[in-house]
Order: sequence, then structure tokens, then C-alpha cells
Amino acid sequence: MYKRQGKDRSAGLGASAPSVARWLGDIRTYFPSSVVQVMQRDAIDRLGLSTLLLEPEMLEAVEADVHLVGTLLSLSKAMPETTKETARAVVRKVVENLEKRLATRTRATLTGALDRSARISRPRHHDIDWNRTISANLKHYLPEYRTIVPERLIGYGRASQSVKKEVILCIDQSGSMAASVVYASVFGAVLASMRSINTRLVVFDTAVVDLTDQLDDPVDVLFGTQLGGGTDINRALAYCQSQITRPADTVVVLISDLYEGGIRNEMLKRVAAMKASGVQFVTLLALSDEGAPAYDREHAAALAALDAPAFACTPDLFPEVMAAAIEKRPLPIPDTGSPGR
Repeated sequence: MYKRQGKDRSAGLGASAPSVARWLGDIRTYFPSSVVQVMQRDAIDRLGLSTLLLEPEMLEAVEADVHLVGTLLSLSKAMPETTKETARAVVRKVVENLEKRLATRTRATLTGALDRSARISRPRHHDIDWNRTISANLKHYLPEYRTIVPERLIGYGRASQSVKKEVILCIDQSGSMAASVVYASVFGAVLASMRSINTRLVVFDTAVVDLTDQLDDPVDVLFGTQLGGGTDINRALAYCQSQITRPADTVVVLISDLYEGGIRNEMLKRVAAMKASGVQFVTLLALSDEGAPAYDREHAAALAALDAPAFACTPDLFPEVMAAAIEKRPLPIPDTGSPGR
């Protein structure tokens, strides 16, 4: 996870960080806020985070990753003021590395998908998609001339000018979803930087918070989250549904382990209604490198029955998933044997 180099002393978080993040979320669910504050302050001391974050050489010595970021975000409300700026610097370091890794490929993949989704039937010559035009006009082949006379041209529109897609990222901020929250925030910022995509980012537990106005800086988004607590997916989807104005051009991405604390049947009805209106609905059990966490299999199966399969997605696969959703073609679902497929 992270370690000090060249010294025997090390912080005590180690490889247990995902469990720590889940525990920090669980205590918010089961204990009153006054007790939670005491337990979180004790966690900061026991994990050695205060000492680590106060040391000047920390940024050079620490090997930060998404799990450390999740732990810092979980503890941010209880963190002493003297360490908050350093914690923010650690988070920014991880976020910038993730953006370097993911941004270029994401923009390229989605730009191609937007171009293809904007195919028009009366294209200018340089906008003609010759492969699809030939395929669509094979019945007009003239053997005596050994050529095809196309009656219908298929071309690409100009996505940056004529196509505007709406993407809503709806992110479960329960403790077990910490890594997914980090990756989703980075992807949200990348999508928001694309002129042809209007991106909205919503996080939820039992409350719903719209962080769209902070998307220009994913670090601000992350510090606007509150990892842990209960879950009300239905309430979050109700808010997302209220923001949809052009359903046929909208992709809703729900990132959640599907442990619903709200009204299950209403949640499923909302998904069905959005899909019936033309919305492309994507359910990700996780957006991380670790694969699927524990999740509610009954809800996953119910979503699959609505043709909204739930599956875990790695950050490297996410651009392809979004491209498929934008083009309204089958999603590239990993072959995991999940009942939510």
C-alpha cells in the first residue's frame, strides 16, 4: 500500500486499507455521530496517519494509491487541521497519476464513439463511412459493371458540433465503494472536459449530493464525498431521473454494490422507466482493479432481468463500456459468471 523507504519505521495501515475503509463506513451506519467521531480520531492515532502526514518528507516517501486515498477521505472530517492540507496533497498526487494513465485513452475512445453515434444519411464526401455504406448497399451490386451503386450514403456527423450526449454518474459512497469513488471522480472530470458530453456527478448514501459544479477538479469532488453510512439507491435514482431532459441521448451509470436501504421495488421501477424512455442504463458493482466486491445478488439478478446487467468493471475497461453505451450497442461485459449478467 504505502511504505517509508530507507527506514525501518513504517505506518501501520499496510495492505488492510480496503478493510479499514469498509470499517469506517460501517461505524457510521451503526453508531451515533458522537461515538463515530471518537472512533475515527482513535483510528487516525492507531494507523499513525497524523504522524505520517505531519512529516515534511512524507510526499517523497509514501507510495500512495486509491486505497490510501479512500482511507484519508473516510477520516477527513475527523482529521486535525494541521494534517488536512498534506492529506489533500497526497490525494492530488494519486489523482494526477490516474489522470495521466486514463485520460488520453478515454477521450480518444469516446470521441470515436461520439463520431460513430452521429452518423448521418446525407453526408458530405469526406464524412462518408465507406465500410457501412457498402455493407448497406450490397443488394445494389451490378455484376456487369462489378460495382455497387449506393442508394443510401452513411456518414459521420461532427460530434463536437452536432452531438451532445448526457452522462450521469451516480456513485454509492458507502465504505466498501471507496476505490470506485476515487476512479469515478477521475473519470467524471475527464468526461466533463469533453465539449460534446454534458456530465453530471452525483454521490449518495441515504442523502444525495450533486457535485457537478466541482467536476473541474476531481480532488474537490473527492473531498465533497462522505465515505460510509447507509444506502438509498432509489432516492439517488429519483434525483438522477429528475435531471434527464433528453433520454434518448442520456447514459446513466450507477456504481453501487446494490445493498439497497431504500424501496427496492421503486428502485427497479425507476430503472425500467428510464430504459423505456430511451436512457442507456449501466450498472457497475465496482469501478476498481480488485473485481466485484460483495454485492446484493438478488438485486443484480433483478436488474439483469430488466436488461440492465450489473458487473464489475476495471478502470481500463470503463472507456469501452461508455463507448458501447453511447453507441447503443451491447456492453463489453467481462465473463465472470456473475448472476447479475
